[in-house]
Amino acid sequence: MVRKWLSAVLAAMLVVMAACSSGSGNESGGASAGGEDSNSASAENRSDDDKTPVTFTYYSFNTGKDVMASETTIGKELQQQTGVDFKIEYLVGDIKTKSGVMIASGDYPDVIVPEGEIDKLLDAGAFIPLDELIEEHGPNIKRVYGPYMDKFRQADGQIYHLPFSANQGYIGEPNISQGAFWIQRSVLKEFGYPKIKTLDEYFDLIKRYKDKYPQVDGKDTIGFVSFAGVADSFFTLTNPAMHLAGYPNDGDVIVDMETHEAKVYQATDLEKRWIKKLNEINAQGLFDSESFVMNKDQYLAKLTSGRVLGYFNYAWQVGDATNNLKLAGIDEKRYAPLPIVFDADIKDQYLDPPAFVNNRGIGISVKAKDPVRIIQYFDNLLKEENQILVQWGIKDETYSVDENGRFYLNDEQKLKRDDPEFKRSFGFQYFEYAWPRYGNNSVLADGNAYGVGNQPEVAYAGYTEGDKKILDTYGVKTFAEYFSKPDERPWYPAWSINKGQNTPEQLFVQKASDLQKKYLPKLILSDPSEFESLWTEYVNEFAKLDAKSYEAFVTKVVKDRVAGKW
Repeated sequence: MVRKWLSAVLAAMLVVMAACSSGSGNESGGASAGGEDSNSASAENRSDDDKTPVTFTYYSFNTGKDVMASETTIGKELQQQTGVDFKIEYLVGDIKTKSGVMIASGDYPDVIVPEGEIDKLLDAGAFIPLDELIEEHGPNIKRVYGPYMDKFRQADGQIYHLPFSANQGYIGEPNISQGAFWIQRSVLKEFGYPKIKTLDEYFDLIKRYKDKYPQVDGKDTIGFVSFAGVADSFFTLTNPAMHLAGYPNDGDVIVDMETHEAKVYQATDLEKRWIKKLNEINAQGLFDSESFVMNKDQYLAKLTSGRVLGYFNYAWQVGDATNNLKLAGIDEKRYAPLPIVFDADIKDQYLDPPAFVNNRGIGISVKAKDPVRIIQYFDNLLKEENQILVQWGIKDETYSVDENGRFYLNDEQKLKRDDPEFKRSFGFQYFEYAWPRYGNNSVLADGNAYGVGNQPEVAYAGYTEGDKKILDTYGVKTFAEYFSKPDERPWYPAWSINKGQNTPEQLFVQKASDLQKKYLPKLILSDPSEFESLWTEYVNEFAKLDAKSYEAFVTKVVKDRVAGKW
């Protein structure tokens, strides 16, 4: 049975990995691939219903498979509406190297999703201001982003990008889409679905299971693995320290709920407690040392192998693995999220409170030949019917509507939504997030949830018998109910605070991160007898950095946000 299951999973993973590796790697940026030159007089006077065929370049500093938008169902529909197509390209190689080359050459694509390189590209003048374009051609942009615009203007008062988090109303998520400690369901089943809350309980349970089942299909069982082999995912290893202490993801700080003072937790007792625990489980043979060398494809393949018993991740990082495990149909090899904390009396805060992220988004570059057509495309995308298209798809094909007007997925539609290849070919993989959009927790005008996963009917209907067994055992109806409700944090998230380039704050963050990448793997993999001396060395190196000035900077911004000044 296990061998058949593994064959199914590995077959699915080969499809995913082939897709991820088949990107062209074409890094040519710059002008639109076709169409008119907006430098002509006609471009400025063009009407908003112009459908002259044109192709633009879109570059994301995330990873993915390159595609022409019109090769997807959603992209083709949007092309028919606007005449606009996009050549969508993703990062290949090192993110900082790519942004540096792009800036040095000045050879930008038409549209850029800069991810964590946004400050660098803003400082380099890579984006055009959008205010006049929005005023003249963006009625839907103004409708969606109007209440938020003062939260993402730059120091010069201009808008240069459109964020991805402009909520229209608010609905909580029934399932876990952010961070959690995940455990293989077979572990819970083996020991009668125990209620575990603390880090010690979590690893004790994993150890007991690994001791009982040391191998899966002839290969060693893996107790715990981390996604720390990719530089820009190293936060997956560092962030648990704050979650375990009862804080949500504010980045590299924890913020006091009363005083709003921000404090770094790097090289503190909180981080030490977490890293020392990993050192202990490594000595017990529970930690996978390949955590520091695996790329994303290798990591996802390992999660679907049936060998891994536990990991910490944000759910959006491992979507393909999650979907492939569900498609494989062996429920006990899937993972359940747990709100693990250091001590039983700590209130977990894994669920995000209502938030606005102002330093992630999409912008039009200074090399774009036709900003008017691009802003018109963005505005058209923000029509509610198109926001339904990019999230739900096409009625009666990818979703259904009941007699009360409620959206739901039938069995066939659920299978499609769980299939990574269908999500790519239809276009969900490309259009559901990194474009001008409503925020994840938005509510549509008719009362349906904007995000498919937030629709209660979809969440309930999508649960397998294994899901229901876990939920019934723990006395809840959704996985989110097993976690504590989030406390209100009007500044949230602090990680979205712009730090600029080559500022003291940006340099502090870089140097602190470099120290973590240098020392944390050593600390985890070292002999326990060496841990204290290595930790002292790490703390002494960290003490050379000006953490107090950085904390003062973040504290001021947090307090400004609390006061309504973004």
